Amino acid sequence: MQIRLSVVIITFNEEKNIGRCLDSIAGIADEVIVLDSFSTDKTEEICKQKGARFFQHAFDGHIEQKNRAITYTSSPYVLSLDADEALNEVLKQSILSVKNNWQADGYSINRLTNYCGQWIKHCGWHPDTKLRLWDSRKGAWGGVNPHDRYEMKDADTNVKHLEGDILHFSYYSIEGHIKQSNYFAEIGAKALFKKGKKATLIKRFINPLFRFFRDYIIKLGFLDGYYGFVICKITMQGTYHKYATLKELEKKVY
Repeated sequence: MQIRLSVVIITFNEEKNIGRCLDSIAGIADEVIVLDSFSTDKTEEICKQKGARFFQHAFDGHIEQKNRAITYTSSPYVLSLDADEALNEVLKQSILSVKNNWQADGYSINRLTNYCGQWIKHCGWHPDTKLRLWDSRKGAWGGVNPHDRYEMKDADTNVKHLEGDILHFSYYSIEGHIKQSNYFAEIGAKALFKKGKKATLIKRFINPLFRFFRDYIIKLGFLDGYYGFVICKITMQGTYHKYATLKELEKKVY
């Protein structure tokens, strides 16, 4: 028997991306749930035009918002996407096959990222495997904001891998990447602070350098050319920014 699939997306001012995302799931989604954080652009209009069920709630964290979005679904079988993502044709066929023969608790999927018009194959950005299709009764979103990840509740849950890629249209400009990196660094620092983590000298100075070496050399970021270098440099700076911000938060307390 074919399962009923709910696709869940959280949004905020995504008029540039959401139409592409919704078009890519046509034919596989039995319902589309969009949980929006009070966008001020045309996100709501586009979502409703394309038949999505549109809800709004104040944003209180990536993990919190994604878990909340699942509560609006009418089916436990959920595909979670970000607004700047879309399915390629191979993945669409894989999901259609799974709908007709659901055999696992969850399914992992590779993600391929487009950066300023170039597909990035290295830098630790590919295959960037994500658990995005699952029985929502078997897990929940966890991790540390803003780096959420879906976690299955039991260690013995059955997870299989699907052929195809989620296409991630991440950044249209280097400036946008830097801005987002700084934003994520500050969110990450606050999340670490809440967990009682400390910004040691190693974390502040060695971790950023190691991150650059790992992504650019070990993970072959240099093969992505100019943008490979840019990505690895911004990632290094973001790592430093996160721990420097954490250190400042510590100083305010102590």
